[in-house]
Amino acid sequence: MNNIMSNNEIHIEDMIYEIRGRQVILDRDLAKLYHTETRVFMQSVKRNIKRFPANFMFQLTYEEFLNWRSHFVMSKSDLRGLRRPPYAFTEEGVAMLSGILNSEIAITINIQIIEAFIIMRKYISSSLVDQKYINNLVLEHEEKLKFIENTLSNFNEKNNHLFFEGQIYDAYSLLLDIFNKAKGEIIVIDNYIDKSILDILSKTNRIIKIVTNKYNNQDYAKYKKQYDNVELIIDNSFHDRFIIVDRKTLYHCGASFKDLGNKCFEISKINDIDILNKILKKISQ
Repeated sequence: MNNIMSNNEIHIEDMIYEIRGRQVILDRDLAKLYHTETRVFMQSVKRNIKRFPANFMFQLTYEEFLNWRSHFVMSKSDLRGLRRPPYAFTEEGVAMLSGILNSEIAITINIQIIEAFIIMRKYISSSLVDQKYINNLVLEHEEKLKFIENTLSNFNEKNNHLFFEGQIYDAYSLLLDIFNKAKGEIIVIDNYIDKSILDILSKTNRIIKIVTNKYNNQDYAKYKKQYDNVELIIDNSFHDRFIIVDRKTLYHCGASFKDLGNKCFEISKINDIDILNKILKKISQ
């Protein structure tokens, strides 16, 4: 595949991603090509927002944003510039930019971007021919593949777990599974600690730190007489509930651990290392 280059030797094709089944280029990359700041570039777009319907431009959801970020290695400076999900421009949206960015360099860059979209379409089209042959082979073994996929799916950890009212056993079972993943330390952040969470902690031999604001003195005193794996940290600055496993894995819980299963709630794995580090830093202060 030929490489379309901008005047600063950037491969424009490398800036084209497939999101929501469309080939798009992100606002930060367009701003780089137009030699301006993303903020300034988007101000121009938003002043002409009626020219950019949803099939011309859309903002990534937070989930799409995290998924896109996870596929690319970025420097800390790049990440600092990505505090919000970026906007994505389709080929039609890029073409519309020529009407609002009326400068010589913008026109030149616009032509290069459109040519890059065309090259990518041709590349994908030729790849689909090869893919059709592969798909025919796959269909011949579809039942075997389904069996393999179902088997592998049992080993893949789900990031989000939704529980409805009454699913008390399932909720506590998942909580115990999360605790058992720890090789050393577990940090539990919950403003309301009672006997129910202490009962679960008694079943693990890991080191436990509980960050809380309210707890039952008698329950904790009785627990400490028999078990010495729990340390209390009194801190009233947290509202949400979290679990941190070995200072590497972060979970968010939508309900206090003493209320698990009483109402509909979710336990979610958070894959953002920045959030994890901020919480750890707050605890250590």
